[in-house]
Amino acid sequence: MKKVLYMILLAVILPALSACGGETAQDVEVTVFAAASMTENLTEIKTTYEKDHPGVTLTFNFDSSGTLLTQIQEGADCDLFISAASKQMNALEQAGALAENSRVDLLENQVVLCVPDGNPANIRSFDQLAQELKNENVLLAMGNSDVPVGQYTREILFFYGMSEDALAAVGCITYGSNVKEVTTQISEASVDCGVIYSTDAFSAGLTAVDRAAGEMCSPVIYPAAVLKESKNMEAAQTFLAYLISDEAMAVFQSAGFVPAG
Repeated sequence: MKKVLYMILLAVILPALSACGGETAQDVEVTVFAAASMTENLTEIKTTYEKDHPGVTLTFNFDSSGTLLTQIQEGADCDLFISAASKQMNALEQAGALAENSRVDLLENQVVLCVPDGNPANIRSFDQLAQELKNENVLLAMGNSDVPVGQYTREILFFYGMSEDALAAVGCITYGSNVKEVTTQISEASVDCGVIYSTDAFSAGLTAVDRAAGEMCSPVIYPAAVLKESKNMEAAQTFLAYLISDEAMAVFQSAGFVPAG
């Protein structure tokens, strides 16, 4: 299915963009705003892609999807946006900010509960975490309210009937402005555990003691789209098409991502 979509993007959308006066995918800089959880994979892909596409430079801006959305809404130059949740992409689509027919669901990730090396607090599952939080016996790291991983964590807390505000008030929660900050808190053992993505756990060499079941939180879908105001629309669309290819997907899957859909 991904290969079919890849061919459709190349064979149908790119000629349409060229007919509208798009540039050739040479001697251009493609600015990609991407969720922080994609840092390692996209950095690896950049090396291969630029080697195979002389004249194309990929420039990445990695941060939480909420922060990236705000930057785009405030007028930052961005050719391609990849979010760690549908919410941020939906906001741009509803505002008419996406290039026509460019949006695709690119990847899927998993929400996991991770612990520092050695697991000093002996946290073994989300069920146990919920009980320890209710007893105020554990310190949990999670993303801020505008960070997708924080939004997924909030859904998990709601699933267990807990109030995030109440837990924060008694000192059971610390926050990170993106998933990498949460990951760092776990790695440095400044918290007992944290909720991140399986790919970030893999990249950081952390132990995931449990995975969020489907009923706990929404699916972690990564949508991608070219921005309508892109100055390098054809080159951006070509790169997006490449991200759907088997070659790029192999890089993503090596870290724990799976193709969406």
